[in-house]
Amino acid sequence: MLARLPLLTGAAVLAGAAALFFAAWEPAIGLGLAVLLGPARAYLAIAAPDVPDPGQLFFGLAAAGWLARGLLRRDLRLPRSPLLGLLAIYLGVGLVSQLNGTALEEGLKELIKWAEIALGLVIGADEARRGRARGLVAALVLAGLAQGGLAVYQSQLRGTGPEHFRLGDGSYRAYGSFEQPNPLGGFLGLLWPVAAGLAWAALEPLVWARWGQVRAQVRAWLRLDWERTPPPARPPAWRRYALGVSLGGAALVMLGGLFFSYSRGAWLGAAAAGVALVAALPRRWWAGLALVTAGGALALGLRQAGLLPAGIANRLADVADFTSVTDVRGVNINDANFAIVERLAHWQAAEGMARDYPWLGVGLGNYGAAYPRYALLNWPNALGHAHMIYLNVLAETGVVGLAAYVLLWGLVFAQTLRLIGRSRGWERGLALGLLGAWVHLSAHQVVDNLYVNNIHFTLAVLLGLLAAPAAFGPTPDRKETVTACLV
Repeated sequence: MLARLPLLTGAAVLAGAAALFFAAWEPAIGLGLAVLLGPARAYLAIAAPDVPDPGQLFFGLAAAGWLARGLLRRDLRLPRSPLLGLLAIYLGVGLVSQLNGTALEEGLKELIKWAEIALGLVIGADEARRGRARGLVAALVLAGLAQGGLAVYQSQLRGTGPEHFRLGDGSYRAYGSFEQPNPLGGFLGLLWPVAAGLAWAALEPLVWARWGQVRAQVRAWLRLDWERTPPPARPPAWRRYALGVSLGGAALVMLGGLFFSYSRGAWLGAAAAGVALVAALPRRWWAGLALVTAGGALALGLRQAGLLPAGIANRLADVADFTSVTDVRGVNINDANFAIVERLAHWQAAEGMARDYPWLGVGLGNYGAAYPRYALLNWPNALGHAHMIYLNVLAETGVVGLAAYVLLWGLVFAQTLRLIGRSRGWERGLALGLLGAWVHLSAHQVVDNLYVNNIHFTLAVLLGLLAAPAAFGPTPDRKETVTACLV
């Protein structure tokens, strides 16, 4: 069969077969491929609808391989994390909320999505415990780098795109393989803080070593002690320096792709994540708050002086309207306010659902099915969700579901801050990146819903790294497989 196929097709078949085998043999590889190829789902649905979803395929292989290995070795471990308990509670509320639902298929899809997040957390934490954390982090960075590079190409190098993504200055919004700019910006917003945090972890010792040399030289000069020589310079750590620069460059590429998505929600999330990273970067919180204050004053001064680029200023001119709930019935709709009014109309529909079903909502995943009963006159088409995760959760699962959701992410933040305070080196860099990812997710989802197009696999891996003890510790068993050595 291979001999009759064209060369490139045969090579693709062999590579695909190898990927499928290794994904089941080493679950970390399957999980990494699910993160890397999962965002191609929307593109493949248009370009090749007969091709199976690669994210779901590789995640399924990773789960099957992890379960088979655990059963054969009688070593099936679950991380000791309360996150699993809160995820189970939220899943339980979503299941009970189906009593009010009318689209059970949509509800089942959402239940499976959250079950995959819980299972991905378990697999990711167990693989990190086995020394595979570096491989999972590499998959996250490569996925962000690929989407960021594609976004820069689409917006700046290709010079064309879908007409509905065209801006007033003639440029086009980037959309990656998501086929939409907003989820692309959200995906990159989750990953650039991870690369930035690890870049700082790589460069921090070199920065402080150089700072110590400068301080010694200044003290010697102030004391006029010409005979005293500064401490000898340490030999340059080229590997650490190269890794830090590479990770920093990857973070910049992701930020560039996020910027060229021109998603105001992604910009809002990235700004909030940047503030959180700067505040948590120093080991003394007062120093971080001082840096944030200085940066905020500088940004405010640039805005007041009119020194912000015109494109950014125009894009952010009406961003406050996205965070205020107003009655849009009777509002005059035009090209300038269409996006804002559309969101507010869906917010009002979600509020109507929450009023009629306050405790358990209309059913997890049933926003679109219930929308026709609550749609405003000029907005008959449901967009699949309320374009605000908190209202969407309230409408679909009621007050009980929203409470479980807020408790879940509150615990995520608490554990991340605890990890930042007690960790050092690479683990602290990863914790900083996780904090930026959670802040971006929380801020961006004020105006959107990012649980789309297999982004939940990325969230599952990030949560797994958070739940893993000593993620960057030594590999416990170095003789197990060749893949362990490669990772």
